[in-house]
Amino acid sequence: MAKKFAEHDGLNLVKTNQEVLAEWEKNDIFHKSIDEREGCPQFIFFEGPPSANGHPGIHHVLARAIKDTFNRYKTMKGYQVHRKAGWDTHGLPVELGVEKELGITKKDIDNKASQKYISTEDYNKKCRENVMMFTAEWRELTEKMGYFVDLDHPYITYDNKYIETLWWLLKQLYNKGLLYKGYTIQPYSPAAGTGLSSHELNQPGCYRDVKDTTVTAQFLIKDPKAEWTKHGKPYFIAWTTTPWTLPSNVALCVGPKIDYVAVETYNLYDGQLVTLIMAESRVSAYLNPEQEVKEGELGAFDKENKKCPWRIIDRLKGTELEGLHYQQLMRWVKPCEKVDDFSPTFVKDYAESHADKVFASEDGRDTFVEMDSEAFRVILGDYVTTEDGTGIVHIAPTFGADDAKVAKDANIPALYLINQQGETRPMVDLQGKYYALEDLDHNFIQACVDKEAYGNHAGDYVKNSYNPKYNPDGVWDKKASEKDEDLNIVLCMEMKQEGTAFKIEKHVHNYPHCWRTDKPVLYYPLDSWFIKDTAKKERMVELNNTIRWQPESTGTGRFGNWLENLNDWNLSRSRFWGTPLPIWRDDKRNEKCIGSLEELYAEVEKSVAAGVMKSNPLKDKGFVPGDYSKENYDKIDLHRPYVDDIVLVNEAGEPMKRESDLIDVWFDSGSMPYAQQHYPFEGEIAPEGLKATGKSEDEYRRELVTSTYEGIPVPPAYYPADFINEGVDQTRGWFFTLHAISTMVFDHVAFKNVISTGLVLDAKGNKMSKHVGNVTNPFEMIDKYGADPVRFYMMTNSEPWDNLKFDPNGVDETRRKLFGTLYNTYSFFALYANVDGFNAEAEQVALEKRPEIDRWIISKANSLIKGVEHELENFDPTRAGRLIDAFVNDDLSNWYVRLNRKRFWGTEMSEDKLSAYQTLYTCLMTVAKLLAPFAPFYADELYHDLGGKLESVHLDHFPVADEQAIDADLEIRMGMAQKITSMTLALRRKVNIKVRQPLAQIIIPAIDTEQKQHIEAVADLIKNEVNVKELLFVEGQGMLVKKIKCNFRVMGKKFGKLMKSVAAHMDALTQDEIALLETSGSISFEVEGQAVTVEACDVDIISEDIPGWLVSNEGNLTVALEVELTDELKQEGIAREVINRIQNLRKECGLEITDRIVVKISPHVQSDAAIKMFAEMIKGQVLANALTIVDNDGAEVAFDTFALKISVQKAD
Repeated sequence: MAKKFAEHDGLNLVKTNQEVLAEWEKNDIFHKSIDEREGCPQFIFFEGPPSANGHPGIHHVLARAIKDTFNRYKTMKGYQVHRKAGWDTHGLPVELGVEKELGITKKDIDNKASQKYISTEDYNKKCRENVMMFTAEWRELTEKMGYFVDLDHPYITYDNKYIETLWWLLKQLYNKGLLYKGYTIQPYSPAAGTGLSSHELNQPGCYRDVKDTTVTAQFLIKDPKAEWTKHGKPYFIAWTTTPWTLPSNVALCVGPKIDYVAVETYNLYDGQLVTLIMAESRVSAYLNPEQEVKEGELGAFDKENKKCPWRIIDRLKGTELEGLHYQQLMRWVKPCEKVDDFSPTFVKDYAESHADKVFASEDGRDTFVEMDSEAFRVILGDYVTTEDGTGIVHIAPTFGADDAKVAKDANIPALYLINQQGETRPMVDLQGKYYALEDLDHNFIQACVDKEAYGNHAGDYVKNSYNPKYNPDGVWDKKASEKDEDLNIVLCMEMKQEGTAFKIEKHVHNYPHCWRTDKPVLYYPLDSWFIKDTAKKERMVELNNTIRWQPESTGTGRFGNWLENLNDWNLSRSRFWGTPLPIWRDDKRNEKCIGSLEELYAEVEKSVAAGVMKSNPLKDKGFVPGDYSKENYDKIDLHRPYVDDIVLVNEAGEPMKRESDLIDVWFDSGSMPYAQQHYPFEGEIAPEGLKATGKSEDEYRRELVTSTYEGIPVPPAYYPADFINEGVDQTRGWFFTLHAISTMVFDHVAFKNVISTGLVLDAKGNKMSKHVGNVTNPFEMIDKYGADPVRFYMMTNSEPWDNLKFDPNGVDETRRKLFGTLYNTYSFFALYANVDGFNAEAEQVALEKRPEIDRWIISKANSLIKGVEHELENFDPTRAGRLIDAFVNDDLSNWYVRLNRKRFWGTEMSEDKLSAYQTLYTCLMTVAKLLAPFAPFYADELYHDLGGKLESVHLDHFPVADEQAIDADLEIRMGMAQKITSMTLALRRKVNIKVRQPLAQIIIPAIDTEQKQHIEAVADLIKNEVNVKELLFVEGQGMLVKKIKCNFRVMGKKFGKLMKSVAAHMDALTQDEIALLETSGSISFEVEGQAVTVEACDVDIISEDIPGWLVSNEGNLTVALEVELTDELKQEGIAREVINRIQNLRKECGLEITDRIVVKISPHVQSDAAIKMFAEMIKGQVLANALTIVDNDGAEVAFDTFALKISVQKAD
């Protein structure tokens, strides 16, 4: 007859994975878990899109396990949870991967002059192919780890429908005046060939320590005070970590309130007499304070003996330096500015009064003015500090936003170059090198460039990392680039020879790097489109305060601080594969922002009518506006170069060309709540919002689609998210863009709850890296241990937001301790339940009729349900999982089952035995359901093994706690028994006394009557568990001596300078005072005239061992164990060892658990007396009909100091 409860050959979680997954697929459990909740409340979940052009890592298992846990939990709680997968398909990772594969760089794309030319069309086609390269691998991981998510109908960011929603969102921002074009200094990645937004620059790890060659440069003063010229030439000195920017210097900035000095000394390299102007507080950083001369002659310079005397001859504030002029340090290029309607007033005025300095570009389209006389002077800036450098800052407006602002405020012209297109550009091009002379406008060269001086370094790369020489086949040879001299060193050596370098040194400083190329960025003036998110900063902050962040510190700290210091969002990307910016412009800067394909179609029709476009490419491809079918949208492509070929017209019928920019890929992902639904073109409109408009759905949707609605648009119904989860690196990525777009367009949060997971490190705490070889392969882990222990370990080993030190040994420990224990517990139940024909459907024994131990574990199970639910509702999977683990190991297996084994042995199904079965069955089924969100495979197997009624535990409901079954007092009593047992067994292990060896007594000084009553109620249980004869109570501390150990780490912060006196007072506490501290939880006293209160949690209370006893403390509980053994106790210990050996032989002989036996034991002087004295106890424990001491040919069994032969035979 088939066994009612499945019995397995052993725990094999990998096999369980495979078998359960096959059942899920066969029965379509995923879709049923959604379809069967139709009409139920929705739990809205947004899946952050991974990039499918890379391999999944072990950190993805953590994030996906967390998402899956909450989605499964909410499904079991009765919610409908849609889970739409997504693919992030645009951006730098894709393009750089393609360029590496093809052996090209950005300059080869759409450049027919290049030997490696590739068209934009072919390049983007390759990007589209490559971006989905690893989708099969991602699907495999998703299925193997049991992540329920819809991979068959994902949102894909390169889809035309997705892009159309992005265009619609940008149109809303444009209409609100939140989208604008600006020419600003921005972080730019020469290696990636594009500008970067501030949130990209603030990804974890982007700022790193680098060692650069720095120089403190001497700038010759042209109009010094007379006293500064008496000792050599006078110089301002300024320090820079980027010597390559010095040719672009146009000003020096000083702090208005900083104290400056004039110092007579010598150049540190050539000994030339110099007078230096610098901040007084920085003098000691450059000159030896011991060599200061306060009286008499200055003394000679001695380079060999490092003697460089100096003295201060003048003191002045920064304001007194303002306006002083200096000679241009590197006279390569003269400053110039463009003259047009948009020029600053000071530029127009200067051009008007200096006509001789005005020149036109070679093509005659633009006018410029050389402004050498207006630059190279000292200006003021509040941001100047004296933390490093000289207190004087070198200003190059083309390479720094702060520099640009302070120079503009002081009417200082910038030092631009003018290229052959007549465009103003910084001295460094977009590849990271000084412009070649042949790339510059001829008229500009004539007016402003010293061809010989500039030509020496024209074409030089400012950093070796940008130079193709150090990037063979597109791969950066970092070692070689750092080993060779770079331009900074060359420039410094030239300055040293010219006598303009005061000090050259290597310096470690923090510098931003591109998040995708790992190479340093440049700060570069660029035309870019910006989202003015700063206009909504206060609202973003306000809405952020309504979001529940896990951890809270991320929301208030990392994310909150980011919002408080928000910059406008640089949207533009100068690349090829991405969402095109839907803005068209004419030569007069008139603009059109397109918000839908319907609008684009209509505008193209106007262009065709005006004769600008020959035909409408959308119409030519058969596209029909308003038809939202996939077939219709697949007819077109909204990427480059196709949208670039579309020319619109302005009101006068003149051409308007699309702005060539793509948009930041983070805008793609931040738009997913709406774009995944193709909102507002498709997707349900939020009912309450629609109702408030007083319009029909068709009417209002039309207003949304055409952007003609009034006020704030109504968002989709499937919004906002109840929960999202991604890594901490998304704090300023996806989390921010979700929040920003939602706030600016819909004035609403995009998500209500968020878990920001930490990094997954290796077991030693190092960041995982392919180069280091410490990367953990998620497939190997799942194939070796099964998905369940990997998932459970990663979620419970540490809080998800803390960095996890991933250790495969920890996964194996989880497999053994949790899943192994649960498997063994179920196997024990199934073995006896099948023997006894237990029927789970039989009438339940009333709770009040069940033994106390049954009522206790039922109470604990119901408390567990409440605890797990509470933690999951607070989005803390770690604490929830640990509660389940503790219940299975500490309560169910190690306590309930171990204490009640004998109840399952009887032959008759008594009420007591039935109660034991029903209790254990209830607990196992409860655990199966509670564990289901965390460990979906094994939980489903356990559920089916127990006879679960539905196709899957994941279609069943989460357990509901029975408040009537919870007995808090009983749980406290039993908890006391567990704690005392644990403490006592630990004391036994301390002196290596086995549990089978009985001991005389334990003594407990109860702190109050309630504690004593709780312990008395379980005293017999405790005695039996720890194998002692007596449990006694003593008043007060009795014979125990306790002492206080202060936690200086905690108390030091609390008491500061008083700590030493507080510690002395605590050391002097009497035993009664220590007892008072234990019972009341605190103690107050005065030290040094101040009242202080020490909490019990601030200190450790330790009991000292006394002869013949061992003492243990845990919280307010103290246990003393007598460890001296009498002869009778020793004999009983031997008898119990004999019982253990006989029980083992029973198992080895294959006897049934109810078989009676006959036992023969060989005589031995160390055991005979014990066996005779405790013969009846031995016979009763091993089910022996007879026990004799006689020579026999049984198995030889070893004891600690002797061996016996024991024969075990089945009784007739």
